[in-house]
Amino acid sequence: MDNQHTKHHHHPRSAFSGKLGYVLATAGASVGLGNIWRFPYLAAKYGGGVFLLTYLILMLTFGYTMLISETAMGRMTKHGPVGAFAQFSNSGWSKCGAWINAIVPIIILPYYSVIGGWVFKYLVGYITGETQAMAGDDYFGSFIGDGSSVELWFILFAICVILVIIAGVEKGIERVSKIMMPILVILAICIAGYSMSRSGAVDGIKYFLVPNFSDFSIMTIVAAMGQMFYSLSIAMGILYTYGSYMRKDVDLERTQLEVGFFDSGIAVLAGLMIIPAVFAFSGGDHDALLQSGPSLMFITLPKVFASMAIGRLGGFLFFVLVLFAALTSAIALAETCTSTFVDQLGWNRIRATILVFGIMVALGTLSSLGFNVLSGVAIIGMGFLDFFDFISNSVMMPIGAAATCIFILHTVKVKTIEEEVRLSGPFRWVGLYRFCLKYLAPAFCIIILVSAVLNVFGVISI
Repeated sequence: MDNQHTKHHHHPRSAFSGKLGYVLATAGASVGLGNIWRFPYLAAKYGGGVFLLTYLILMLTFGYTMLISETAMGRMTKHGPVGAFAQFSNSGWSKCGAWINAIVPIIILPYYSVIGGWVFKYLVGYITGETQAMAGDDYFGSFIGDGSSVELWFILFAICVILVIIAGVEKGIERVSKIMMPILVILAICIAGYSMSRSGAVDGIKYFLVPNFSDFSIMTIVAAMGQMFYSLSIAMGILYTYGSYMRKDVDLERTQLEVGFFDSGIAVLAGLMIIPAVFAFSGGDHDALLQSGPSLMFITLPKVFASMAIGRLGGFLFFVLVLFAALTSAIALAETCTSTFVDQLGWNRIRATILVFGIMVALGTLSSLGFNVLSGVAIIGMGFLDFFDFISNSVMMPIGAAATCIFILHTVKVKTIEEEVRLSGPFRWVGLYRFCLKYLAPAFCIIILVSAVLNVFGVISI
């Protein structure tokens, strides 16, 4: 390992106080809007329990391999992706692979914060008693059609994120994660319990949890692979960055498995919150479940809450949970961007955070105005938000993950990663890790890339 980039260590490296802080912060990074608005839809579409089983197998193979790889690289070098790659090679292609991992969060954070602003708006709506109004067919469309309103809520969300980043790793991110994540779990269990107790919900629970092998197809695997990839924060630079804040005495392998199971558990709870509730509301209509993303969260679910006796309270608690999930993920994205600027530009934390906020506002404003003032502007047939989502999620992330795999196999060497993991405890699944890194992970990255691009252009439907 050459140390030509130690010149970037102008500032002492921040760190999590211990294992709990690391696990909750990393789980917070992973548990986001995708767990809540995409996982239940995909599970409903691709055979319920079969999809769940496929997802868990992939998480324990491909997901586990990528979690270990990125975190070990971060902890070993005490750098985000750019600095981590640079400590092993200065070749052009390694710089390219590193910067793809570093640029992804810079693209995702602004549009993700716009959606976070929508969540903020709906939460306040339940506080002020707009339960019936928000269930109206035109409510969401008229809200995102109002540029000044969308921009205001986006800026409020962005300020919340930035304040945590300025506070630092231990006093900001770790403290917030230790408060928000336990509350998020308790809310998820309570809402899922209530949802499952409603009349007509039993069929929804069966639909979600009982494997239906007639719905199993190659697309079940492709959809589960893509969802797991995005959900675990792979190839977003986050795992490198949070790994660089991880103490050397924290068991690296065990913590990654805990993060994986925590993330999957929240996704399952989200399914148990949403699928039985929508099933009961729609009288068992499967088509009502096949809504994903904004239409599920901001159109279908407000109708479900409006039909409940405790709809205002249910909506309030649900959107608190969603806001916490969105905030912890946005904080991780913002921290990764800030860390890159601190490491590469030698700036202090405040200055780097101000730059991140500026980028958030500039790119986020394009996304928030893309539904109103700039609605006539399209890039390859997409509005700004959809385009940013496509270029980061569908194109750059699979390429970034493949770059990590190839870099470890050919430059860093698998043995170096194994030594890093063993510094803090046994490497129990080392055989599985080697096999997945060499054979499964690169192939899966290609499958995710090709399927995501084909899906966007309507060749296949995920």
